Amino acid sequence: MAFYGRDKERTLLHTLFENDEMQGVLLYGRRRVGKSELLKQALRETKTRSIYYECKQTTERNNVDSLAEIVSRQFRFPPLAFASIESILDFLFKQSEKENLVVVLDEYPYLRNAVKGLDSVLQSLADAYRDTAHLKFVLCGSYVEVMQSLLEVANPLYGRIDRTIDLHPMDYYESALFYPDFRPEDKVRLYSVFGGIPYYNRLIDTALTVQENITELIASPGARLENEVSMYLRSEVSRIVNANEVFETLAKGFYRFSDILSQSHVSSSPTLVDVLDKLIRMELVKKEAPINDERNRRKAGYMICDPLSLFYYRYCFRYASQLRIMDPVTFYELNVREDFETWYVPRWFEEICRQYLIRCNLAGRLPVTFTKIGKYWYDDPKRHRNGEFDLVTQDANGYIFYEAKFSKEPVTAATIKKEIQQVNETGLDCYKYGFFSKSGFAATELENVIQIEMEQLYELKL
Repeated sequence: MAFYGRDKERTLLHTLFENDEMQGVLLYGRRRVGKSELLKQALRETKTRSIYYECKQTTERNNVDSLAEIVSRQFRFPPLAFASIESILDFLFKQSEKENLVVVLDEYPYLRNAVKGLDSVLQSLADAYRDTAHLKFVLCGSYVEVMQSLLEVANPLYGRIDRTIDLHPMDYYESALFYPDFRPEDKVRLYSVFGGIPYYNRLIDTALTVQENITELIASPGARLENEVSMYLRSEVSRIVNANEVFETLAKGFYRFSDILSQSHVSSSPTLVDVLDKLIRMELVKKEAPINDERNRRKAGYMICDPLSLFYYRYCFRYASQLRIMDPVTFYELNVREDFETWYVPRWFEEICRQYLIRCNLAGRLPVTFTKIGKYWYDDPKRHRNGEFDLVTQDANGYIFYEAKFSKEPVTAATIKKEIQQVNETGLDCYKYGFFSKSGFAATELENVIQIEMEQLYELKL
């Protein structure tokens, strides 16, 4: 199976694995984000001897026996008998005094629950062998809060972790590597549903259309990913009813805290704060404040940042009864198609354009490096109105306003001038204006106007 993307993370892991010094590495991220596959790929690409063990949600004895078998096979020893996890780890630390060795404990929280005081055991071994061992021990897990707690001052492993990798979903560009044969506009549509989770993207069938993939994988009874969102929530959230209420409200387009509270049935502000904080830590929701007034909590808002979750709650959860009794094609035509094309995909196209600008910024491919990107809040007391521009960057020269057009018609000079006039009327002082277009441009180059066609988004290889 081909491995796509994650070049920076693989390079970092290669450097760590080939280092002569002892290293403690913490790698975590949400479920399905590709942590295990990244580690396995990096291990395949290194010459350093390695032990990869996926911890089990069983007893210590069962884990001891399973890990001992892998250790014996890797070192070509007769079957080894160990009394405990501590004795195996001590053996591996000792072995690493002779050679570089990588030991990966995947799903570490499972082993941590089975072995009382495991953090202290690792801390003691790391301290004892600090000056003599060449071991790279990697702790990996999906329970983000548990993994982050290993970095806290009160934890025995504090100061023993040399490198932390918080693995996030892939961006639109790396995600599209999984489905290279689709047209650019269909790559946008696929990302808007399956996002940057490698597990989801591997399921996309290039022999099917976008709609057929959506129907087969999420929008039909018994679909492969039908219960994916709810299962992930149930594994992390104790009060699933509140999470469902918040998600459904966000999926309808409500953004402000007060609106979410009034539209959902969450009992109180403190409860809503707890739910939102939990969903943010799970990387399903993000809180965003305007770049020109970042400290103003009244102007901050919340949105679902995980595409599959938004699709699920906007269509599948909302119309669950219809989904059960209707033919999938008919369900899609009646409940998904129009909104998907006119609201849903354009919303994610804007996010893709934001990611494109960040990729360009990181690669130093912009004339001026920007320091902020996001929403811009405007307040027009003369006309008694206020609002936001969704995609604005700020650099040393000022602001650049961007508009993303996911429409069938090319963007004309008249459209560009009208948009610029509307921006200027709000008081936003821009020194340039940028336009992204799905269907190209029917306008010649204009002064201080950046024109970016959709195909360019998929030509940028960093």
